[in-house]
Amino acid sequence: MVKRVQIQAGMLFLALGVHLGAAAAGMLRVDGAQDGGGSGGADAISHSLTLVQRLEALLVQGNGSDVSLRVETPNADEVKVIQAHSLVLSLQSPVFEEALLNRNGSTLVLKESSDCAAAFDKFIRYLYCGEISLRLDQATPLHKLATKYQVTVLQQGITRYMTQNLARDSSSGHVAGWYEYALQAGDVTLRDSCLQYMAWNLSSVLQSGEWATISSQLLMSLLQRSDLILQSEMELFAALEAWIIQNEPDGLTAENALRAVRYAMMPPRELFRLQTQSSVLAQYQESVRDLLYMSYQFHSAPPLQMAKYFDVNCSLFVPRNYLSPLWGSPWIISNPSRDDRSTSFQTQLGPSGHDASKRVTWNALFSPRWLPLSMRSMYTESGAMQPTRVDGGRPRVIITPATSSTDFAGVNFQKTVLVMAQRQGKVVVKHVYNFHQSTEENGDFLAEADLYRRTSEYLTDSSLFLHIVVKPLYQTLITTKN
Repeated sequence: MVKRVQIQAGMLFLALGVHLGAAAAGMLRVDGAQDGGGSGGADAISHSLTLVQRLEALLVQGNGSDVSLRVETPNADEVKVIQAHSLVLSLQSPVFEEALLNRNGSTLVLKESSDCAAAFDKFIRYLYCGEISLRLDQATPLHKLATKYQVTVLQQGITRYMTQNLARDSSSGHVAGWYEYALQAGDVTLRDSCLQYMAWNLSSVLQSGEWATISSQLLMSLLQRSDLILQSEMELFAALEAWIIQNEPDGLTAENALRAVRYAMMPPRELFRLQTQSSVLAQYQESVRDLLYMSYQFHSAPPLQMAKYFDVNCSLFVPRNYLSPLWGSPWIISNPSRDDRSTSFQTQLGPSGHDASKRVTWNALFSPRWLPLSMRSMYTESGAMQPTRVDGGRPRVIITPATSSTDFAGVNFQKTVLVMAQRQGKVVVKHVYNFHQSTEENGDFLAEADLYRRTSEYLTDSSLFLHIVVKPLYQTLITTKN
């Protein structure tokens, strides 16, 4: 069997050589790459494009074919026959190589799912031509085929395509479907990219056509995260309620999902409305009664008093990344490489209703060329950091309160800067940076942004789009319980 493949391979490439020789006069290209210059130099003649064209013609016309690929779906209601060449298949896929060595005839029967069978022509063409064009709905079946037949380069290429097209619009959505597939296929890179995209752009996911169809496992993976980016906790509850009504899950699944909502992050007026108007909450109120009770206590008591009796470090009392004006402010910086910029904004002192009427004014400074702290020697008399700018410095954002206040006692403010970017005509979150005073605490803030380049993927219309979120945390108030 091996000998037959070798003989036919020789005939195959002999035929290709004849075709290439006939085309050489019209297709010759001299690249001018020389080894040592002068008469002893070597020039390169490339007919790689012509070779690819000839290989594609072999596939289309079936000339010199020595194997028939019979592609069948599980029910055998669809059959596709492709005339192929053992040498090409064996070179590109170790799975094909083994199958061809062990075959009993000239036909190789392949069992594929309907979606993979529909994309099989594209897959085989890639093996001949080394290139592929695909749509969003073809990515998963082609990834399946590349994985099954161990075409590693194609598998990696499709994973890269999928991660780069998470933001692309589709009629029914695709990110959740890709996540579920990646989880099943064990593609960690794709799985993590999909989950991060959904967490960082949750509002658009909640409004997509596939939200109602996501699995309970994915639902819980999202609900348990503190880094979700969305308008408010109320927006998340409304989407969860719609999911429960649509999917009618078992009682335990619904209860676990409802207990993952952070009711303490909703003002009392919204909690009252939910209890009187939500049909889902009415059905499962006993399951979340303790969380609602603790949330009302959280809003009515001073945080210092609350911390004496409850663990305010649990997830119920930890805010997510809310885009509501109470929690931060967008900041668009035009021509960010030019000079320092500053802005001011206000946030609520804390998520507790006891702090609802208290506001904190914040000053934010952006510097495109900030000297690292280890190299800085300039300080104010009070010891505060000075914005020392130098050529070659890196971008930094510093966020400090406009005035100090005893009202801050026991409140630890975590700042989060969301860096937005445009993808497929949509503004999405590209990076998230968490810190307490300066992005210098991260060490990698906009390290690869290259803000001096107008075509930087971090810039939209020559502007840097940021959103600052201030998250008040009460965990420093925890004391020994009485």
